[in-house]
Amino acid sequence: MLDRNRQHQIAGPAHGHALSTDMYYDGAQNYSSYGRDYTEQDGGFSPLKLLFYVVQYRWLIVMMAAGGLVAGAIFTMMQTPKYRATTQLEVLVPSAKVFQDIEVVSEDADIRAFLTAREKLKSRALAQRVVFQLGLSEKPDFLFPTPDFSLSNIFYRAFGVSKFPSIQEKTPEEREAIAIGRVLNDLSVNLVTNTSLLSITFADQKPKYASDIANQVAQSFIDQRLDQTSETSDLARQFIQEQVVQVKRKLQKSEEDLVAYAKDVGITITGDDKSLIGSNIEALNTALATAIQERLDAGRMVDQIDKGRGSSLGPVLESEGLQKITDKLADLTSQYQQKLGILKPGFPEMQQLQAQIKELQRLYNNGVLTITDSLRQKYQEAKNKEADLKSKLAEMERQQVIFNDKNIKYTILKREVDSNRSQYDNLISKLNEVGVSSELKTQSAAIVDFATQPSNPYSPRLSINLAVALALFLALSASIIYIIELLNNTFTNPEQIEKELGLAMLGILPHVDDRELIASIADQKSGLSEAYRSLRTSLQFSGAEGAPRSLLVTSSEPSEGKSTTSFKLGQDFAALGARVLIVDGDLRKPNLHRLFGLDNTIGLSNLLTNTVRKEDLASIFRATKYPNVTVLTSGTIPPNPADLLSSPKMALIVTNLGKRFDLVIIDAPPVVGLSDAPILSRLAEGTLMVISTNQVTRKSAKTALKRLRAAGANVVGAAMSKFAVNKFDYNYAYKYMNYQYYDYGTSTPKIEGKVDDGADQPAYAKSPAFRRLVRRIRSSVSGFVDRAKSVS
Repeated sequence: MLDRNRQHQIAGPAHGHALSTDMYYDGAQNYSSYGRDYTEQDGGFSPLKLLFYVVQYRWLIVMMAAGGLVAGAIFTMMQTPKYRATTQLEVLVPSAKVFQDIEVVSEDADIRAFLTAREKLKSRALAQRVVFQLGLSEKPDFLFPTPDFSLSNIFYRAFGVSKFPSIQEKTPEEREAIAIGRVLNDLSVNLVTNTSLLSITFADQKPKYASDIANQVAQSFIDQRLDQTSETSDLARQFIQEQVVQVKRKLQKSEEDLVAYAKDVGITITGDDKSLIGSNIEALNTALATAIQERLDAGRMVDQIDKGRGSSLGPVLESEGLQKITDKLADLTSQYQQKLGILKPGFPEMQQLQAQIKELQRLYNNGVLTITDSLRQKYQEAKNKEADLKSKLAEMERQQVIFNDKNIKYTILKREVDSNRSQYDNLISKLNEVGVSSELKTQSAAIVDFATQPSNPYSPRLSINLAVALALFLALSASIIYIIELLNNTFTNPEQIEKELGLAMLGILPHVDDRELIASIADQKSGLSEAYRSLRTSLQFSGAEGAPRSLLVTSSEPSEGKSTTSFKLGQDFAALGARVLIVDGDLRKPNLHRLFGLDNTIGLSNLLTNTVRKEDLASIFRATKYPNVTVLTSGTIPPNPADLLSSPKMALIVTNLGKRFDLVIIDAPPVVGLSDAPILSRLAEGTLMVISTNQVTRKSAKTALKRLRAAGANVVGAAMSKFAVNKFDYNYAYKYMNYQYYDYGTSTPKIEGKVDDGADQPAYAKSPAFRRLVRRIRSSVSGFVDRAKSVS
């Protein structure tokens, strides 16, 4: 930001008066603030705009990034190195076992077994076992490690000096509790995805402890499971043995009761646990079924005999004697038939054959009769046997009914004996199985990969810490930039003026260092002088008829460079041959006479109040050392500037002056908080707003423009002053505004001048740094207050 209050003096152009930088950039004038507020922020995101912010605040970002790297390095140095070792353990899920009366089925996809194993690995009992196996409660470097994060770690890592408390200060119980707590805190157990493996990881400041404890945890888990299995088997065997003794006693007693009862009631039991009556009934049923079948078969043959078909029965046809008689009878019949064709039936030979045939026929009939009589006898015997069996079966059934009444209690006693015998057999079988399983001691887990002693620590990671710290500090820098931009609602580039105010950007006036400001104004080849000439050119094309005959130069707030602009525009237009009159319209804090090195004893105020003599009228309009440039200073400061400027006489003066000069430039007071500028804007053909970079708030500029237009002013455009075109960020965005481009020529003469003694200012006001600090604090406080009011 250009310091506009530093008092660099040079020899004035006339009368030897001193000029200072306060004359070129309006001095710190105590005009009251008016309507400060923040404008609405753009909601759209633009990568190019983000890049501009990065370039604009590059040094802040670089410093914050450097701070982040330093903080990350310090944070890493404050951390104690830790080593990590991992053991992989496979959990063996038991396969399905089938007992005589119990079936156990294990599901492959059941994750509960692995989760149970993981929780057991992290149990306090297992940690206590590990502490005992490795003797960790007697090792001070394990019990009392260095802090994980401490400022003393920097000295420890630098010099390797550490001090452990004495283990004698703690009781054995306390040391054991500390060691168990350390094991539990630094131990992690995770299930490897889609496998039956558990990853056992232990982290410690000593690499040997990390590997030894990880391996011992896995081994202790296996030993613990084996001990638990063996202990369970012993308890199970003892329990089953007790049950065998009890069931054996019950079995003996139940058998004795069964035998005694059978003896008392006379129940005879066969070898297959059946009663004798039941066996007899079963045998009688079988014999009766056979007898009935025999009777039915004999009955069918008798029916054939009764029907005269006895000779066709099977026993007849199957008889060998009858078969021989039949064959012989057939042979004799055949002979008789053969001889009948030769001999007559009365021949003796023929009669003899007939007699033999009759005898054989009689013998055959007697044989058939004998067989049929035997079949009838067999049929009768079958009927008698069936009747006898039915009678015997009925008798046995009556005995069975009596037996069943006696057998009810016998059956109850028999069932109890069978139950006790079954229990006894099962217990004996299980006792044998438990004995075998206790001898086998099957493992439920196995170590797949032992942990090796790590060579490099896993923490702290310098790269990660630096990356995290860098990210945090960059985020902090982004927050700071956001807050700065939130508080800074001023104009930083010309596009903001065109967008927020809707004014044409007629000129961009570059920022010049205080030490070079006066030289830049005086040097016609400087970048500042070239920028004013560019502004002059824009004004020439601002209207249909060229530049306005009367131009009001004003700004929203004090110290924006409007007086310097009036001063330079007057010179530049005069350089074109135009007769230019520069009127100092600021009747409150005039500054134009200082720029020209003139006194301010008489001027505009005297002309308006008729306090000037006629012979002095000509001396009011003063010629300057610049050709064609005439100045009308403000004159004596009146008590009522607004009344004088709004008088008809002021309008008449401006009209007459417009006829006498080609261009009348009126240097007006700031708009905000005063009514002078709106009044004068109605009298001028055109109004030029000077808006300083990073100084005037956007709300203040909007308010000023609104007041000017409400008063009827013809605002032809705006000029942006103190624009740092030589800054990298602005130079990147506005290459056509490159400051070095304006500095054509080989050298720029420097004008030395005296420093104003500042006799009319307080002592503390002589310091430009103090004035700049006060102005910035006042702007920031006002911005905070207005922002809070707008939010509420």
